Amino acid sequence: MYRSIKSAASPGKVDAVAVALFDKTSKLPDAYTATDKAAGGELSAALKRPDFSAAAGSLTTLRPTKGARLVYVLGLGERSSFKHDTLRNALGKLVRAAGGAKVARLDVQLRAGVDGVIDDAALARLAGEALMIANHAFVEFKGAAKKADETPKTLHAHVESKLRKAFAAGLEVGDSVNIARRLAATPPNVASPRFIVSECRRLARQVGLKCSVIDKAKAKQLKLGGLLAVGAAGSAPPAMVVLEHKPARAKGRPVMLVGKAVTFDTGGYSIKPSASMAGMKHDKCGGMAVIGAMHAIARLKLPVHVVGLVPCVENMISTDAYRPDDILTMANGVTVEVTNTDAEGRLILADALAYGTKTYNPAAIVDLATLTGGVVVALGSLCAGCFCGDADLRGRLFDAADDTGERLWHLPLWDEHRDMMKSEHADIVNSGGREAHPIQGAAFLSFFVGPDAPSKMPDLPWAHLDIAGVADVKAANDLYAKGPTGWGVRLLVRAVEQWRA
Repeated sequence: MYRSIKSAASPGKVDAVAVALFDKTSKLPDAYTATDKAAGGELSAALKRPDFSAAAGSLTTLRPTKGARLVYVLGLGERSSFKHDTLRNALGKLVRAAGGAKVARLDVQLRAGVDGVIDDAALARLAGEALMIANHAFVEFKGAAKKADETPKTLHAHVESKLRKAFAAGLEVGDSVNIARRLAATPPNVASPRFIVSECRRLARQVGLKCSVIDKAKAKQLKLGGLLAVGAAGSAPPAMVVLEHKPARAKGRPVMLVGKAVTFDTGGYSIKPSASMAGMKHDKCGGMAVIGAMHAIARLKLPVHVVGLVPCVENMISTDAYRPDDILTMANGVTVEVTNTDAEGRLILADALAYGTKTYNPAAIVDLATLTGGVVVALGSLCAGCFCGDADLRGRLFDAADDTGERLWHLPLWDEHRDMMKSEHADIVNSGGREAHPIQGAAFLSFFVGPDAPSKMPDLPWAHLDIAGVADVKAANDLYAKGPTGWGVRLLVRAVEQWRA
């Protein structure tokens, strides 16, 4: 894969040209006439061949007799059923094919092919994001057995001048997605809470974010009982990272993003079966998405005050570990009877939500977490579960989901679900059994959003996104390599961009 993808100011002498066509197109769009001529008529000739297809998400490679040595045709399928993900998938195939063919300079000519189904800015942004995301490969820990990569170090991709700004923004956001993926994939013997803190400080310096850290000692002062309990047996102390983007022109109360970062989850004394423990380094994907989103928000210089909270722990077993039957006092004074030490993510999120709402008085909150297996049973790996009682915030998130392809499905959260969490010996339990399992997680968190939350459903606009089914893919597809997807980075960035309105 390429080490980087850059937006080229001019095409220069290109190795390859990429165009897009709908299936069953009988005549080339007029805007491709010059491209076809430069390629010796190869494009128009291809259309006449009976075996030629522009099926949805396909990629056809043509080898013209003159001009660029390769012409790639991205298949869009039927015009009437076009979806943005069709183009994303084709672009994923494109960047991999270009890398394999050692293409260093690529002229991306998509606008003529998609005319009428997507506007220019959205097209350019989508292209930049998709090329960068599909280019990602987690190779940091490849050793002596790694084969030499002969792909050029940089792909210089050219788009026409009117698309260049949005295309460059797409590349930047895609890079921030890949930062989240790299952190999420980093193994637990490296990516301890201490490592996450160090990486946050480094990334914050890169883009001008304010970074502060609530360490174990400060957490004790603030009475963050959930964070301290879950992280008590970890190989590194628990911590909560606070990233803040506060441009001078930002007005009003901040938007707050909160992400669960359990760097490895054994389940604690409610230990997971061995088959379920593999891959638990991905239990930090929600927190890594918040880090990636904050990185992109600062990079794009969005005129919105945004605060990102990332509580970091390692859920392990030792004589210091918390146990079933323990009763914890949380940041807002709510007491929690521990019924399952494998329901740990909600405990650290709860402290972050309670601390964040009290400290920053946010206008709205979105939290992300690989919280429950139940949401995967309910929704599979096609979308995240969304719990949000505020119609305006929910609308913003669903609009952003439509724009980015990071899909959401709204699930209920009622007072009756909060009643399920009541405890005989404390205020609430951290797990009430299997019934309505994903909703229980949201119901638990609702006790920590705002000053009135312990006694009633929060008034503060708040959304809980359970991303357990979408945080990683078990096998490579057109857009993603096997492993973490960085799901949520693009969604959050787009929602914050819309916040200006």
